[in-house]
Amino acid sequence: MPLPGNLQTTAMGILPHRDVERALALALSLDVPFWPQLPRLSYYEDMYAQASENFPGVRLDLAQERVAFDTTRFYDELAAYAEASAEAATFALSPQYSAVYQRFLSLDLSRYPAIRGQIIGPLSFGLKISDENLKPIIYNDDVRTVIFDFIQRKLNHQAEELRARHPGAFVWIDEPGLELLFSSFTGYTSERAKDDLAAMLAGVDGMRGVHLCGNPDWDFLLTADIDLLSFDAFGCGAIFTRYAAEVGRFLAKGRTIAWGLVPTAVEDFGGEGLETLLARIEGLWAYLVSKGVDRERLLHQALLAPARCCLLNPDKTETVEHAFTLLRQVSETLRQRYKM
Repeated sequence: MPLPGNLQTTAMGILPHRDVERALALALSLDVPFWPQLPRLSYYEDMYAQASENFPGVRLDLAQERVAFDTTRFYDELAAYAEASAEAATFALSPQYSAVYQRFLSLDLSRYPAIRGQIIGPLSFGLKISDENLKPIIYNDDVRTVIFDFIQRKLNHQAEELRARHPGAFVWIDEPGLELLFSSFTGYTSERAKDDLAAMLAGVDGMRGVHLCGNPDWDFLLTADIDLLSFDAFGCGAIFTRYAAEVGRFLAKGRTIAWGLVPTAVEDFGGEGLETLLARIEGLWAYLVSKGVDRERLLHQALLAPARCCLLNPDKTETVEHAFTLLRQVSETLRQRYKM
């Protein structure tokens, strides 16, 4: 099935809720719903911890809330992992690691145009988790090979389970580490990362999508072999639109952009409303059109989303829930304005 667009709504996976049903109801209030990750409920639901289930060499340190990796244990467990990798259950998301996922799968989701899942990307996973010497595990060639294969298999398993509930299901990878990747501190070159990511994406069954909230090398992403790019348009839109030629070529290939427009942090949300956000997004689009991007394609291949996930608001879930309401209002207004 084609990707949804036409200014419909979706959101990134992380929510600040502890109430499973309330979080699920919020996710289901959007045009393209998702199963929520709830790290305030349990550390198992942290996006790095959640993806680490059954990865060799990993143990969760619940007291310190960190993913612990031991290189010796990795090699000791590698043979058993290789044998277990023949079983689909090795790459499944268990109820212990998600309080919502199985509940989401049990629902009748047929009325939605599509449904979505998510998993941390391999680059971010490898850069975030460190070994016993505090060195990111992506620098170990043996471990890095397993990371990319492991995340690909987990993504494909999730996508298969979601497609059993809806033919338009897809899963995107969250790659916040892409912003760090292009700094001078990582020691992992963008050329190597692009090759590794391309190989991983080539083995993804179905739609290939990337979400991130930071400000990476946009040329890297807009020329990658992906079908959907989700980003923080509220914070990074002015920089992103400077890549107008690349955006035009990305859209000309039939690809979709999810514009993260509505802020979810208290300090940003308080200064915005329907009219200011409409002016902001239409200003970004007008600039792209002035640089030659096809207006109809830009709108028809657009999703709208919150700018970022947010776990740190002093009001906990209140601002995030208001942001979802405002997102729906922005979408409805724009769809009426552009007759979609």
